Amino acid sequence: MKKILIKTFSLLFLGIFLFTQAQFRNRDRQDRRQEQDSYQYSYGFYLNLNQFDYKLVLDPNYGMEDKKNLVQTKPTYSFGAGLIGRMRLNDNFDLRIEPGLQFVERELTFNTHNNSDALVLTDADKIRKVKSTYVDIPIMLEFHADRWYNSRPYAAAGLNYMVNVQSNSSAAEDNQQGIFRSTTHNFAWSAEAGIQFYFSRFKLTPAFRGTFAFNNEIVADNAGTPPYWTTAISTMQTRAFMFVLKFE
Repeated sequence: MKKILIKTFSLLFLGIFLFTQAQFRNRDRQDRRQEQDSYQYSYGFYLNLNQFDYKLVLDPNYGMEDKKNLVQTKPTYSFGAGLIGRMRLNDNFDLRIEPGLQFVERELTFNTHNNSDALVLTDADKIRKVKSTYVDIPIMLEFHADRWYNSRPYAAAGLNYMVNVQSNSSAAEDNQQGIFRSTTHNFAWSAEAGIQFYFSRFKLTPAFRGTFAFNNEIVADNAGTPPYWTTAISTMQTRAFMFVLKFE
């Protein structure tokens, strides 16, 4: 799945690049969709390839041995999609809301077995595959430069409200039963940069976005569960990097 997604987005990006280059080599080109810049409101949709990971701060007693980290996180590639709502503020600034769904799977490996003599561990106990589906709602302020023919670079930044509908936060079971729990409601900030390309019927924007959570997403294991899993983690925060294709 990972290789298919990477190949698909790579081929799509290459096709867009070649098509755009052909547009710029045309000496008779005309400025396209100039009226779109003056619209007070506009809309569209986007597709993205994402890489989600956790930034971990480990407990020095349970999560570290000397300077060695006993908990490791492994990101995977996945995808997402969403809608775009744009409000024009002036010639150089727009306000955007881009609600979407992000489908995510991360892997945590726990090698903290020496910290607990009360639990006989199997290899399956050491690995937790954490599946998440985020309803991601970023609100971003966009600054764009003046158009150069049929392109316009921009940068944007803003805040995200992220709802993890697969958080298991209300589950009674915990890691002792194989259930890894995290918070449902999360907050983050995002930064993005890209180039808007204007075609005769739509505007296409390839962009790169980074998203970084503010809050600690760990939900502690129940009292009585050996200090093997969540006790080893002091802070767990999402960080994500995305390649985004927007159509407006």
